[in-house]
Amino acid sequence: MSAEQPADGYLFDLYRRYIGEPEDRTDIYVGFGLFLGGIGLAIIALVLFLWSTTFEARTAAYVTWSEPAYAIVMIALPLLMLGIVVLLPSERRVLYTSIAGVAVTIAAVAGFLYAYPDHWNGYGNDYTVQVVAVYAVGLAGITASTGAALIAHYLDMARTIEQVEADEGEDDNEEFSDADIREDIDNAMEGVDLSWGGVEKTEHRRLNFSGDDFDEISVDTDAGTKTARSTGVDAQVAGLKGLKGGEKKKTTSQSTVDDQTAKLKQLREQQQAEELATADDGSLGPLSSLLKRFRNLVKRQ
Repeated sequence: MSAEQPADGYLFDLYRRYIGEPEDRTDIYVGFGLFLGGIGLAIIALVLFLWSTTFEARTAAYVTWSEPAYAIVMIALPLLMLGIVVLLPSERRVLYTSIAGVAVTIAAVAGFLYAYPDHWNGYGNDYTVQVVAVYAVGLAGITASTGAALIAHYLDMARTIEQVEADEGEDDNEEFSDADIREDIDNAMEGVDLSWGGVEKTEHRRLNFSGDDFDEISVDTDAGTKTARSTGVDAQVAGLKGLKGGEKKKTTSQSTVDDQTAKLKQLREQQQAEELATADDGSLGPLSSLLKRFRNLVKRQ
């Protein structure tokens, strides 16, 4: 599984890692293009020079390969340094100085191509000193601007680090009093009305339910139900008292006083009859036993 690529590309990832947050996308593309292009040209110049050494000096074949090698390497170094200036968040005057230095070095390269090999290094009119002097001026300008851009960048990074450390130190040393904390809490809770339960208070008396709240609830409609009908306010109050458990349920009789008196009289008569029967059994106990024995003897005969 391949690694996840950065959203803006590897160039932006490298820029954020080593320099900082980019300000302009064009500067990144141009800066990296000049920097990498300078490195590529230097490698090409090295290959051409090594190939030219296989031929005898000052021959046609040697000049054919050595001349472009010298010219390319003279251009590669200024382009590489200009790429560094473009990449760094430097001032405009520093960038303009670098561009001017590159232009001077290009003029020196053109002079070299004109003078080499007939008017170079002791041959012909010998423009070696003039070409080298012009090239040195241009290279000095671009070197100074590149150094200024690097120094400014590092100073800016140092100031940023110091500012971050100072801010962190202030945050660590900052203390809050109880009054400040209470004031912050009051400001945060201003306009919020809470009830005793911690729930935000509302003024209406409506209950709103969404249709999704009861989707997963099933109700058995076939189950037996009982219907309770109200018999009046007194009955409802008595029922509520019974549910509370504070009072016991009272049962009232529907019969009259005369009915109750007649039932009491009947109960007393029944008790008296039972008492008399018990007394008779106790007094005739021996005679009844003799009669039973006599009847048994008669049955045997």
